[in-house]
Amino acid sequence: MPAEPYLLELGNRLSAGLAGLDPQRRARHRRFILAQQTADGGFCGREAPEELRDPGDEDAPRESDLYYSAFAVRSLAVMGAITADDCRPIAGYLKSIDPFGGSVIDIVSWLYCALIVQTTAGIDVLAEHDSDWPVHLAEFLESFRTEDGGYAKTHEGAAGSTYHTFLIALCYELIGRTIPHPERLVQFIYDRQREDGGFVEIGPMKRSGTNPTAAAVAVLRMYNAFDDEFHQDVRAFLREVRGDEGGFQANTRIPFSDSLSTFTGLLTCQDLGIDNVVKPHTVERFINALEFPAGGFRGAGWDEQADVEYTFYALGVLGLLGTGDKPS
Repeated sequence: MPAEPYLLELGNRLSAGLAGLDPQRRARHRRFILAQQTADGGFCGREAPEELRDPGDEDAPRESDLYYSAFAVRSLAVMGAITADDCRPIAGYLKSIDPFGGSVIDIVSWLYCALIVQTTAGIDVLAEHDSDWPVHLAEFLESFRTEDGGYAKTHEGAAGSTYHTFLIALCYELIGRTIPHPERLVQFIYDRQREDGGFVEIGPMKRSGTNPTAAAVAVLRMYNAFDDEFHQDVRAFLREVRGDEGGFQANTRIPFSDSLSTFTGLLTCQDLGIDNVVKPHTVERFINALEFPAGGFRGAGWDEQADVEYTFYALGVLGLLGTGDKPS
């Protein structure tokens, strides 16, 4: 396995690629992200469309969400735009949450935020927990293990999820522990590969997706479990999900590119050393077209709002390209 946890290595790659980001551009996105922060120190997602809001909710404060908080913190971190002062309210928010009793997504989100807060401001939000908390967390994570060797989204799930298996692999890396029976994990991932070269989220699915393929490749990369033929198979799939706008589509039936799929597709290309699938300048042009002048990015051409999640994915693409300082 790599010496450095995957999420940390990725964060460092993105930070290096965004090091030359224009200061004014960085400031705009920092302002946008901090504008999504709530009174408890966390961050919220986008507002519901006006037609879906209940009468009287117009002035209700938006609630923070751990999932979106993680994207906000990651965005600030990869831009080099997070300060110790920023971290103090975030630390207060993290301390108000039980980190080990929620969903797998919440656990990963909490751990990564805690790591950024500690490395940036020296605040240890786990200081009040027992020193053996990693042992207890690992036991909790194993409660999601399924017979097929993967991990399910919930305790009720009978079959493993490619995405949640990836998340749990990330958790194990972040807490410095070894996942039990890694050979079963690797076999589970390969069982999710389809004839088109990509991977599916759950077993019954037949059409591969860009995002489960990226999750699968990341897990296999953690365990150095692929060969040259594997690279060619994935390359063939990624060529099928190139969008006309210059990015990647979620799958072959989705007729448009989006920033999430573009980030994961480009990341997969780089992780496997696959060239000549998409042209960097067209990817950059697509992402820059999603940027709002006041800060933030929307998810796709049809989208009308920016949020912290898609802002992270767009910044991530610019970081992978290493051209975040060249708006077009």
